[in-house]
Amino acid sequence: MPRRDFLQLGLGGVLGLGFADVLRLRAQAASQPSPTLAKPAGKSVNTILVWLDGGPSHYETFDPKPNAPSEIRGDFKDIATAVPGIRFSEAVPELAKVADKFTVIRSICHKDPNHGGGNHYMMTGAPTPVPVACGAFVTFHPSFGSVVSSHRGLRDGLPAYMSMPQVSRSGGPNFLGGKHAPFVIDGGPNSQKFKVRDVVLPSEISAGRAAQRRDLRTALDKMLRYQDRLAEDPAVAFDEYYQQGFELVSSPKAQAAFDIQREDAKIRDQYGRNDFGQRLLMARRLVEVGVSWVTVYSGGWDHHTKLFDAYKGDHVKNTDRGVAALIRDLDERGLLDSTLVILLGEFGRTPKVNKDAGRDHWPHAMSVLMAGAGCPRGAVVGATDAKGYAAAENVYRPEDFAASLYTKMGIEHTQILHTNTGRPVSLVNNGRLIKELFA
Repeated sequence: MPRRDFLQLGLGGVLGLGFADVLRLRAQAASQPSPTLAKPAGKSVNTILVWLDGGPSHYETFDPKPNAPSEIRGDFKDIATAVPGIRFSEAVPELAKVADKFTVIRSICHKDPNHGGGNHYMMTGAPTPVPVACGAFVTFHPSFGSVVSSHRGLRDGLPAYMSMPQVSRSGGPNFLGGKHAPFVIDGGPNSQKFKVRDVVLPSEISAGRAAQRRDLRTALDKMLRYQDRLAEDPAVAFDEYYQQGFELVSSPKAQAAFDIQREDAKIRDQYGRNDFGQRLLMARRLVEVGVSWVTVYSGGWDHHTKLFDAYKGDHVKNTDRGVAALIRDLDERGLLDSTLVILLGEFGRTPKVNKDAGRDHWPHAMSVLMAGAGCPRGAVVGATDAKGYAAAENVYRPEDFAASLYTKMGIEHTQILHTNTGRPVSLVNNGRLIKELFA
């Protein structure tokens, strides 16, 4: 607690306040957002982050090197896109057709070759303070989605941060607390029997009866009890989760957004009748009703072996088709100006194809797609060298990516957060805006 507030509470004995009252006041103070977290967002931009876990190859997507030697160039040719002079890999033909609607950044790079560290860096904008193993699930810094949740909060009963079908290993809230963890929508939305679990009342409980139960809980919660939020009272946390859960199941907007069967069949076909494509469609439905941040997680991008066979298969085809449909759909609905779409993984892949026809981890070069929210259409930012070894022009760091992302969403990236022990933490450490995204 700030020293001034502590001294003010210390006067409680003079004013006739007991120890229980001091605890209650401190709990109330702890529950209030800090001044730096209370700044209103600028324009209301929502984000869909498509996370390709494992690290997609920049060579086989948005940064082909047709003039490089075959051991670097690989098996795929480059193709023309909707923008004259910009060429992609032939593995992403659908995204090439809508290249006039988004920006590709070819010059973001960092130095962490591990999945755990790279994931954390690109999911939070902060490097890990210690080396993190490839399989580690840890968040030393709040994820983008959790920070957005701390600013936006619930809207019409809908959580600000959702993730499908799981949480990325660094997608958690850390010291922001469990209420800013993502609401996870698992299961396969391509199934006719798909239901979002835990968002409907049990059949034996009517809406009126549920409301009565909530009112009873509220009355009981008004009874004074000893509590210390700094000790993270589990009962207090449970109350917060209960309230969020009740608002979710009682929200008409939430129920309508989750019911993907209401979507026009032709639109569903455009996204692809597979789980990944339908998750992207669900993400569009969620931002359409006000969800601030949706992560669509896609695993299986760590191609140390048989990379070229994999990029010829359904996994990449579904991604290419689905993301292109998402961008086109948002644009046709007039939602692209208020929705930021991001496609990326933790790093790129090695320049030289290895002995197993794969590419290994390579954080020195990667490609990031950004569409909407004022990002230029049909643009390429930065460049790698002639063989794709490293970012060479207009080089940017993950901190710059984070600063730009937050600014697009109306969040001040220079602010200082405080952990639950009072330690100050920069939201973004010395990040600079990627100026080309604001042209």
